[in-house]
Amino acid sequence: MDGVHDMGGMHGFGPIKIAENEPLFHDDWEGRVLGICRLLRISVPGGMRNAIEQLDPAEYLRTSYYEKWLLARIEGLIAAGAITREEFAAKAAHYSAHPGAEIPPAPAAEPQVEPSRQEHPESPPPPPVFAIGDQVRARQTHPRGHTRLPRYIRGKIGVVVQVYRPQGFQDAEPLDDIGGSQTVYAVKFAGEQVWGESAEPNSCVLLDMWESYLERAST
Repeated sequence: MDGVHDMGGMHGFGPIKIAENEPLFHDDWEGRVLGICRLLRISVPGGMRNAIEQLDPAEYLRTSYYEKWLLARIEGLIAAGAITREEFAAKAAHYSAHPGAEIPPAPAAEPQVEPSRQEHPESPPPPPVFAIGDQVRARQTHPRGHTRLPRYIRGKIGVVVQVYRPQGFQDAEPLDDIGGSQTVYAVKFAGEQVWGESAEPNSCVLLDMWESYLERAST
């Protein structure tokens, strides 16, 4: 998806401010959001990452890290049918008007057992198409859903410097949660190839990329 979240290589955001001794959570509510997302057993249709990327662009830029998590979890609960938008709006209005109101206790959680993927064993992935030293080109593609193929690297030529074991292809998660496995490669792109004349001398970009992101570069 070519969405607002794909900011790699973009300019104009200013320097990154790194706080000294930055706390794990900036406020107590952030820790509660993390706990909700980790412990709530209702799956978000399409996965959390996909839900976050579906946020309104203006809201995505306005909100903080854990605000995005919270909004995505709310939308996930609505999409899963656990609550309705009207029910959520009513509860939000109630606690906004009565911030001291007691929150009802959560029901006792039943033990959950994660389903084993061995129930649907995956076929062995094919052998790697590329080898160390091969020249490859990042595909020029614009998928409708989530992708980890940055816009700024599409169409650029690099060299395979490492071949990893197959990894689950996560771009397919919004479709079926199990996208199969593909060989993953570390690909080195020269700075000039990516940034042109504005690249720093002797700079490079190193990316881990699934096989379907790549095609053999013509010599």
